Amino acid sequence: MKTVIVGGGVVGLCSAYYLSRSGAEVVVIDGDPARQASCSDGNAGMVVPSHFVPLAAPGVISQGLKWMLNPKSPFYLRPRPDLNLMKWCWLFMRHSNEAHVKSCEHLLRDLSLESRRLFVDLAKEEDFELVQKGLLMLCASEAGLEEEAEVAEHANRLGIEAEVCDLDRLKELEPGVELAVKGGVWFGQDCHLNPSIFLAKLREAVVREGGEFIEGRVSHYLRDKGTISGVQLRDGVKVKGDKLVLAGGVEAPALMKEFGLKLPMQGGKGYSLTLKEPRKALQLCSLLKEGRVAVTPMGDQLRVAGTMEICGEDLSLNKRRIAGILESFVQFYPEFSKEDFEGVEPWSGLRPCTPDGLPYLGKLEKEPNVVVAAGHSMVGLSLGPVTGQIVSRLVSGEDPEFDLHQLRSERFG
Repeated sequence: MKTVIVGGGVVGLCSAYYLSRSGAEVVVIDGDPARQASCSDGNAGMVVPSHFVPLAAPGVISQGLKWMLNPKSPFYLRPRPDLNLMKWCWLFMRHSNEAHVKSCEHLLRDLSLESRRLFVDLAKEEDFELVQKGLLMLCASEAGLEEEAEVAEHANRLGIEAEVCDLDRLKELEPGVELAVKGGVWFGQDCHLNPSIFLAKLREAVVREGGEFIEGRVSHYLRDKGTISGVQLRDGVKVKGDKLVLAGGVEAPALMKEFGLKLPMQGGKGYSLTLKEPRKALQLCSLLKEGRVAVTPMGDQLRVAGTMEICGEDLSLNKRRIAGILESFVQFYPEFSKEDFEGVEPWSGLRPCTPDGLPYLGKLEKEPNVVVAAGHSMVGLSLGPVTGQIVSRLVSGEDPEFDLHQLRSERFG
């Protein structure tokens, strides 16, 4: 059985990995080998069972409207006359409520915990570093700490480890580092890694198992007696296959048009800056509550990432928002300064954001040999392995072992 996978980011590579390990012949079509738009390489490298609340959640809209007034804030939605954007915003508002969070928290928890388990196995099998020391949610204000304490209580009820920490406890977890905070929450099951190394290991493993990589973009799908039988690339090359996996990230809506499906999705731009020689060595990754900034030690380096700009396909650098990331970082970590980042080239990438914060994952109802795996928003890396395993099972005709009804591509009509 030959499977064609469209998309060479983390979800496409994880799908290729588990399919090739199962004995399938795999061809990966990668339209972005330089990772110019993908968020797979330059992200914060976090594996986060703590993220059981989807992007569409109570309070997000009101907070987002406040942030819109600040050019350095962690969120921005660029107004533009776009029907797809208007539909996405309407659907996002409809899902930003407690009922939606409650309806999907168990599924997100189960997917995240299984993905973490798979990461541990992958790190042993493919020889990359997975740091299993947890994640700190750091809070600069008492109000922020109270909010996160409620999240921690909720997490514990769901079986996700969370500990509310005072300053003394934070010093035990991150010794020798000055933190300008009121306290925080430690999520002990969270992990971190270097995403570029992880993806390189996956590519090596796929090639070792006989998988093939082809650079190109899909022009249209091939059919044999009405059934999908492969793809034709824009340069005219035809790639035949028995099964097709669409893992194209922000390009998923364009890939779905030929099937008559309008897939609501927006690119959510994020930035990161990586210090090659940070003045302090951190042990744990962290999220900065008030600034919505992610901080991750990666070997001898330190990556600082943040912002969510709903901006279509624009990858241009907004210097004011990058400045906002650095200002938040040095506020929480006062031993660092913005001058530490002089000469550091910022990276930007697009997260594929769905309006309900849930990925599209499963077989197409009218095209049963086509599997969609896209739209993981801010947790594409974290859910990569479990998504790849599910894709492999679906392609092979096995039970995916998860109820995927909430994730079907047709859920918005």
